[in-house]
Amino acid sequence: MSARKHSAAPRGRPSRRRTGTAPAEVRRRARHVRMVLMDCDGVMTDGSIMLLGGNGEAKSFDSKDGIGMRVAQNLGLEVGIVTGRRSEAVRRRARELGLREIHQKVWDKLKRVRTILRRKKIAFEELCFIGDDIVDLPVLLQAGLAVAPADAHPEVLKRVHWVTRQPGGRGMVREVLDTVIKARGLQDKFMEPFLR
Repeated sequence: MSARKHSAAPRGRPSRRRTGTAPAEVRRRARHVRMVLMDCDGVMTDGSIMLLGGNGEAKSFDSKDGIGMRVAQNLGLEVGIVTGRRSEAVRRRARELGLREIHQKVWDKLKRVRTILRRKKIAFEELCFIGDDIVDLPVLLQAGLAVAPADAHPEVLKRVHWVTRQPGGRGMVREVLDTVIKARGLQDKFMEPFLR
């Protein structure tokens, strides 16, 4: 498994493109994606954390993202979560979606992602990583396709391959997954069950 040396420099990443269609370079990178890993807060959610009585916590997830994750897995893509916080709501949502890679309370995300990829025999070039804040940068700078939501931290926006049209928690994960599915030529297979 190869891994590029990362640095703080953007290295020509077209991060400021916010169009409905992913740029050609992004689609080219997406053709090689076998696994999509993502942060949770600010990606699957809008970043809000509602603390309830006791140890309770509430999060809001976009249903379109959930459908996209289920369909992507059915098409053979690996999908998972690597997040810095631990939350029962995240665990529950991940299980509802059938995600096998659920990694919570992870500060060193690059180390954990390296372990996942090694175990799965997937190269960094075959990884799409979605993150929204500076703690995600070490992985974003290594991923073959690095993506951020429209409302990500400015330092992240400068360093990813693609900034989605949608913000976190508002269907941006679906936007990414649909792009990967189309780039890999799986669109017809994706739609077939729904058009019978």
